[in-house]
Amino acid sequence: MAIMLSSSPAVQKLPLTNKTPPRRTRPSSYVVVVKALKTASSADVAGGGGATISSSSSSSYYEEGKLERPKWAGETPLSRLLQTAISFKPLYSLMKLAARQVLISTAEKKNIPWREMTAEILESDDVYKELETIQNPAIVYPHYYLNPFHAYDDGNLSWLAAAEAEPATMSMVRRAIPDASSLDEANNVVRGNWLQTIEQHHSQYSKGSPIIDILDIGCSVGVSTRFLADKFPFAKVTGLDLSPYFLSVAKFKEKKLGTRENPIRWVHANGEDTGLPSKSFDVISIATVLHELPERAIVGVVKESFRLLRPGGTIALMDQAPKSKILQNLSPVLFTLLKSTEPFLDEYYLTDLDERLREAGFVDIQTKLTDPRHMTMTATVPKI
Repeated sequence: MAIMLSSSPAVQKLPLTNKTPPRRTRPSSYVVVVKALKTASSADVAGGGGATISSSSSSSYYEEGKLERPKWAGETPLSRLLQTAISFKPLYSLMKLAARQVLISTAEKKNIPWREMTAEILESDDVYKELETIQNPAIVYPHYYLNPFHAYDDGNLSWLAAAEAEPATMSMVRRAIPDASSLDEANNVVRGNWLQTIEQHHSQYSKGSPIIDILDIGCSVGVSTRFLADKFPFAKVTGLDLSPYFLSVAKFKEKKLGTRENPIRWVHANGEDTGLPSKSFDVISIATVLHELPERAIVGVVKESFRLLRPGGTIALMDQAPKSKILQNLSPVLFTLLKSTEPFLDEYYLTDLDERLREAGFVDIQTKLTDPRHMTMTATVPKI
């Protein structure tokens, strides 16, 4: 879920952060905020309007809300009020600390061993060695990418963010399908419907083009990349991300899983200007990435995807669904928490993705809810 490099002016090379995160002191009101967030979060996980598992092969039963987007997103009075509150630094710092604690405790209640998984990465010398092989020293970063993000002071450019990315992703999946009895069952819905949508769209609109090469833009620590490789075992899959820390973890984890007939290739590159050859992929997936981008970067990565896809190729955008009834009905505590850790969320909700795809040249644009919280939008590069 790492964000891509935008066309903003470059400001500095990658800082190498320490393995161990710094200790932080907690404000006296920290416990009060954590309790409020835990209460709302528990209610959301326990009864947040999840899907019935029995029909995981179809996403037609997921209910849309009555609005185009949640009232807490975009240019509404509520959204502006939230942004004003979040911009108050003492409050933001308090919320950031509280959000982190709630995310960890919520995950562990769902039997996701957050602390153990994080320690496995931070205590492994092999992970740090991967950085030397994966990092592109020519990359520079724009101002927005260096800002605090996801409750991390260094955003995605830190070992702690990379170490916690997979348990955070697991928690997201469990939250999307709260009635699931296990993570595997939840993944069958969230990942299964997403993959099925890609396969069905390509089969219907590619006019017989095979799936030989797949690119996963914003691959983070490789969770979505591995799902793609498992679904399409005969394809050559590439995972691309802007964070070398995330890619180091992705490469480390893939090695632990053993060899594949077609090994995954990991690329440290700018999602808007990858440097990869034109017309070199049949499918490009961008999963849970766009809500982390300013609009100019969304436009850039869509244009780059069009350049990279072969005629008949498929782009698949999986992300938060503005029309999701669940997201439109989030409690005030939860949507405040969400916005406090996602600085570009308003820009995402205000971006007309359908129009951005059309402007880039895509056709056959389709959108549907593939789980109660996420939509998958697919489109095709026309064949001449």
